Amino acid sequence: MTTITTRTVEYPADGLTMVGHLALPAGTDRRPAVLVGPEGTGLSDVERRRADALAELGYVALAFDIHGGRYLSDPEEMLARCMPLLADHDRMRGIGHAALAVLRAEPRTDPDRIAAIGYGTGGAIGLELGRDGADLRAIGTVNALTTGRPGEASRIRCPVWAGVGSEDPIMSPAQWNAFSAEMQAAGVDWRLAVYGGALHAFHHPTVDHPAVPGVAYHARHAERAWRDVTGLLAECLPLPDRPEA
Repeated sequence: MTTITTRTVEYPADGLTMVGHLALPAGTDRRPAVLVGPEGTGLSDVERRRADALAELGYVALAFDIHGGRYLSDPEEMLARCMPLLADHDRMRGIGHAALAVLRAEPRTDPDRIAAIGYGTGGAIGLELGRDGADLRAIGTVNALTTGRPGEASRIRCPVWAGVGSEDPIMSPAQWNAFSAEMQAAGVDWRLAVYGGALHAFHHPTVDHPAVPGVAYHARHAERAWRDVTGLLAECLPLPDRPEA
């Protein structure tokens, strides 16, 4: 396994001190980089491990924070923070740009080769970065078929991949259609993958909780979605053949 290094990074955003997880690949050269956005519950070991896995592949990866270092396991508390956030495009962009600035400032990052992937709220933030014209090479989201303000999707300058569970009660087919129509009208290079039988947050191993209807882990589709995300990165953010020492 490739040796990686990790560290915690603190930075201001949304009136909070965010606590992100930065993972660096072996070597000293500049590398393509990836923002990793968390579910609405906040940054957890799931996203930290995904950042580590990306570093093992050869990317610089920053799993960013959305709740000031907190993980909101209580559904009511999570919804009380996330619903207003998801309704405020400028707040989402502020959180995304703050994380993007941290990633760009990392000396190992190639600032011209950055992608954003995310889950739920973190994926919506990645899409808002695209709608704000951020210089990204790819955007990948799971459970985040959110639409933006009219016309702003035309500012997306990279391919967009989105994944959703067919039985997700939170991301309904009506939302799939609205998202698809927005991307198509804007001339975006977009793809939508529907994972049969999967519920909301099917990619997240710790969500199988009876108190949250419609939310459950689906191991087979979680693995497939990760392969699809890394395939997007391989296509749009190819790695050098080998790291430089």
